Amino acid sequence: MVLSGGRGSERQGERMYRYSMTVNGTQRRDGEGTLPVRDPATGQVCGEVPQCSPPVLDEAMEAARLAGPSWSKDEAARRDCLRRLADALHANRDELAAIVTAEQGKPLPDARTEVDRAAQWLGYYADVEMTPQVLRDGSGERVVAERRPLGVVAAITPWNSPVMLACWKLGPALRAGNTVVLKPSPFTPLSTLRMGELLAPALPAGVLNVISGGDRLGALMSEHPIPRKVSFTGSVATGKKVALAAAADLKRVTLELGGNDPAIILDDADPAKIADALFWSAFRNCGQVCSAVKRIYAPGRLYESVVAGLSERARSVRVGPGTQPGVQLGPISNRPQFDRVSELVADARDRRARVAAGGEPIAGTGNFYQPTILAGLSSGARVVDEEQFGPVLPVVAYDSLDDAVEQANATHFGLSASVWGGEPGRVAEVARALEAGRVGANVHPGIGPDLPFGGWKRSGIGVENGLPGLLEFTQMQVVFQESA
Repeated sequence: MVLSGGRGSERQGERMYRYSMTVNGTQRRDGEGTLPVRDPATGQVCGEVPQCSPPVLDEAMEAARLAGPSWSKDEAARRDCLRRLADALHANRDELAAIVTAEQGKPLPDARTEVDRAAQWLGYYADVEMTPQVLRDGSGERVVAERRPLGVVAAITPWNSPVMLACWKLGPALRAGNTVVLKPSPFTPLSTLRMGELLAPALPAGVLNVISGGDRLGALMSEHPIPRKVSFTGSVATGKKVALAAAADLKRVTLELGGNDPAIILDDADPAKIADALFWSAFRNCGQVCSAVKRIYAPGRLYESVVAGLSERARSVRVGPGTQPGVQLGPISNRPQFDRVSELVADARDRRARVAAGGEPIAGTGNFYQPTILAGLSSGARVVDEEQFGPVLPVVAYDSLDDAVEQANATHFGLSASVWGGEPGRVAEVARALEAGRVGANVHPGIGPDLPFGGWKRSGIGVENGLPGLLEFTQMQVVFQESA
C-alpha cells in the first residue's frame, strides 16, 4: 500500500457545497433546517443540504402525481427527454465528478467514469424497445398485453455510487411513463441534488423531484399514500423496513440489498494469471460495491500462492484523497462504515487470522484504511459470514470442491459469484451450482444498462437494468379488441 502525498494541502473539501432540492420544477431550500455533509478524506464538513420537511415531501409527491398523466401519454417525448438528460450529464461531468469525490471519496477518474456511466444508462433507456405482446389474433379477436406506468415512484439511493445508482432508477422509471421523487443517502446528497438542478430544465415540472434528508425521510416516502412503487438500494435491515411500510398500501417494491459474493478458485487455476482480476473485483471503489468479491475460497495446494499474489497487489496500491493524481483507492466513504470495517478486522484478529497485508487504519485525518488481505479464517468469522463493504478480503482454504460450493452457498445473500480455473466447461458447471442471481466463469459478473441485475435470497426482490428492469416499473394491461 502506497499513501499518496499532499493530504490536507489542497482539498476539494475546503469548499462548501450548497444545493437546493428540486420540487415541481423549482429550487427549494426550505424545510427543517440543514444536514451537514462530510468529506471522508478529511472528516471536515464540505457541504450542507436542506432537511426536507413532511409538508415539502407532500408537495413533491403531489407535484409528481399531477405531472403523471401528461408525461405518460407521449412516449416519443419521454425518449427525447432522456437523451437530453444524458447530454446534460455529459456536459457537466467534471463538475458532478468533483462533487462525488468530495462527498464519497472515490478518485476523480472513477467519479468521472461514474457520471459517464450514469449518462449511458439514460441513453440506453431512451432507445430500448418495449413491444406489446400479441396473445391472440384471429377468429374475430385480437388480444394484446401492453405495459402501462405505475404512477409515482419513490426512489431511495445509497452512498457508494450516488449519481450512477440514481440513474439506474431514473432511466427505466421515466422511460416507462412514471414520475419520480428521488432521495439520496444523507452521506452523499450533494451530487444528486446538483444533478436534480441540472436536469430540471430538460423535464416538465413535477416529473422529477429531488429531496434530501435523513433516514426518517426515507421511511415517510415508503409509507406515503401517493407512490405506487418504492425502488430502494441499501442494507437488508432497512430494506425490510421499506417492504413492511410499502406492504401496508400494497405498493410494488424493488429492493437491492447487497451481497457477500464468493469467488471459488479451482485446483487447475493459475494464481498469477488471475490475481489482478480477482483483486480489482474485490477492491474497486474501496470494496464499496454491492456485487464485489467479498470472500475467496482457494484449494490447499494453491492457497499460499493466492494469498501472496493478492497481498502483493494490496501493498502496491496507492491510497489517498481522490483529488490527488495517481490515487487508486480513496477513503472509506463514511465514519460508520469505517468503524464497521475496523470492527470486522479486529474480530478476525481475535480469531487468530493472519494479516497477510494491511490490517490497520492509516494514521491521519479521514477514513483511510489499508487494503487488507486476511488468511487462516473459516466460516464463523464475521468478515467471512457478513458483507464487509470495505477494503478487506478474507481468503479461505478448502479441501474438497463440494465443501467450497457448500460454504459459498451458506449465506443469506445471493447477488453475484464467480469461479476461476483452467478448464472452461468445468468452471461454468461449478458456477451454475452457486446460489446467486449472477455468476461468472473466469470473470466476476460486471454491470451494464442492458444486463439484468438482481439477487437471490436476502440480496433483494426484483430486477434492475435491461428490459426486465424496465418492466419492473410497469403494470400489465391486457387489451381485447375485435379483429377482421
